[in-house]
Amino acid sequence: MVLMEVLGTGTGGKPSAGIRKPAFLCLVIFSVAIALTACGFSLGGSDTLDIDGSSTVFPITEAIVEEFGHSLGGSARITVGISGTGGGFQKFCNGETDISNASRPIKPIEVERCARSGVEFIEIPIAVDGITVVVNPENVFVQCLTLQDLQIMWSPESEEKIDRWNQVREEWPDKELLLFGPGVDSGTFDYFTSAVNGKSQASRGDFIASERDDVLVQGISGEKSSLGYFGFSFFEENQDILRAVAIDHGSGSGCVAPTRETIKNDTYHPLSRPLFIYINKEKAQEPYVNKFVRFHLSEVSQRLMAEVGYVEFSEEVYELVLARFDKGITGTLFGGSDPAEGSVIEVLSINQ
Repeated sequence: MVLMEVLGTGTGGKPSAGIRKPAFLCLVIFSVAIALTACGFSLGGSDTLDIDGSSTVFPITEAIVEEFGHSLGGSARITVGISGTGGGFQKFCNGETDISNASRPIKPIEVERCARSGVEFIEIPIAVDGITVVVNPENVFVQCLTLQDLQIMWSPESEEKIDRWNQVREEWPDKELLLFGPGVDSGTFDYFTSAVNGKSQASRGDFIASERDDVLVQGISGEKSSLGYFGFSFFEENQDILRAVAIDHGSGSGCVAPTRETIKNDTYHPLSRPLFIYINKEKAQEPYVNKFVRFHLSEVSQRLMAEVGYVEFSEEVYELVLARFDKGITGTLFGGSDPAEGSVIEVLSINQ
């Protein structure tokens, strides 16, 4: 039997000064934390596996851990934290976790932190995701947003200035614009701000932030004038209470809605992005960690990824990353100070 213990909602860092967390969201976080703590206990097995990081990657991990237990049996304790990508890397580079879930590649400063701590890592792309911009279903006037619209909403210069819908477009109603988004430790926050505002972490601070996507879902679905963003799988899971907005990135292709097809072929641009796990090389030698990573790259896991709303890579990609894992190749191809250019399969094929 495999026990998965879900840890709390720590961020591993402090939010920027302007980020708001209203009372009702704080109550939601508190109640969730109590429920998760109550169901966490150990079966006493000698095998342990500690995972932390991205809330976007969490549903994949959750599904794979459950299936992993059914497939292999035995007794083990697996802890899964949701500290955000940045918070997860902080723990990982300190040697506190075996695997770090990440919704963006590792940053140069994180590579340096791991090196200082003597933590070597193996980088593995696991799936494709599309950051999905969503509104409350009662919002009928927003059908498509341009990158310029998103910049007006989310740029640092808009803080405490752009707070009405008609300030984004004159034809939109004079209603409050209430923004929701991931916290500053989230890889989704990093990727979105880079894609929209041209620089990672470049964002207004006066929005309602949470590292937990389910909290963002509840907030946006409860506020008629809201807009927010998170991974595609959370939208699919909650599309009965949310509505996705198409994106026009200005290349002449027009408005493109996030779907499995548009995310996989990168026509949902520039908000499609790969997701990763990073494995501590030393811990990867332990039988239980090694088995889990191999299971993570199996056909069973690829099916599970699709079932929980993510877009799996081609079989060739998983064969290439498994070969890197078998060889114990460490370091980053997709992050750091000199990331490789090209698609995931192109980068992996060149760097075997």
